[in-house]
Amino acid sequence: MADQPVLTQFNLIVADMEASVAFYRRLGLTIPATVTEWQPHHRGATTPNGMTLDLDSDASAGIWDQGWSGNRRMGVLGFSVSSREAVDETYTNLTGAGYKGEQRPYDAPWGARYAIVQDPDGNAVGIMSPIDPARRSAPPPPP
Repeated sequence: MADQPVLTQFNLIVADMEASVAFYRRLGLTIPATVTEWQPHHRGATTPNGMTLDLDSDASAGIWDQGWSGNRRMGVLGFSVSSREAVDETYTNLTGAGYKGEQRPYDAPWGARYAIVQDPDGNAVGIMSPIDPARRSAPPPPP
């Protein structure tokens, strides 16, 4: 049997590299400069848990993904923060800077504080506190 896959990298295709770099830096990621000619096409950040977030242009994606069509949809890119208060602070910081809030901070049924903000390309970026089992509640019924 093959080894269990481990998620270590996520490539996010972005329309405006500098706007995306500014958003993810404001979120708290460190995104260093790269070789000048690649600045508009590829930037990367490694999170404290070792996960790599790579930001790529359509042109860059076409180099490493022959099947790239430019019209894929994505779910929610999730980031953990240290506390319930940090969810509210991060949401306020990002929406105060003009990024669109998709889900205001709330106490989620699974026991975490949770919010969603859109990055410059409209990708959903989740912000979640640690789960507190004492705060779990029954989820609403499915639609």
